[in-house]
Amino acid sequence: MAIFSIPTSKDIYLEINGTPIAVAQSYRATTSRESQAIEAFGSVEPVGTLAGRVKHTIQLTRVYVIQPADPIDFYALSDFNLVIVKPDRKIIYSQCQWSDIGEVANLNEMVIQNVTIVAAKRIEIR
Repeated sequence: MAIFSIPTSKDIYLEINGTPIAVAQSYRATTSRESQAIEAFGSVEPVGTLAGRVKHTIQLTRVYVIQPADPIDFYALSDFNLVIVKPDRKIIYSQCQWSDIGEVANLNEMVIQNVTIVAAKRIEIR
C-alpha cells in the first residue's frame, strides 16, 4: 500500500542561495507559451506554428516569513527560487521575480496574503 502525503506549508517555500526565507500555505501555477502562426501566401489556413517564449506564473497564498532575525523586504526581493516538494518529485522555479503582492496581516504578524511571481525556469527533480 502506497502512502501519499499532501504538500504542506513546509513543502512550499521561497529560497535565496539555498536558504529558505518564507513558506506558503498553497500555490497555483500556470505555464503559458507565446506562439505564432506561419501563413503562406494564398493559403486560407496557417501552414504551421512557431513556438515562442514560455512564461511560468505562480500564485502563492498565505506567505509567512521564517527568518525574522534578518528582515526581508518582499518589495525589494528579486532573483529567488520557489521550491515545491511533492511525494515523488521536487519542482524548482528559478530566477523568480514578484509581479503582485497583496498584504493582509494583524499587528506584529509577518504574513503576506498573496504573492504572484513569474519564473524564468522550471526544473523537476525525481
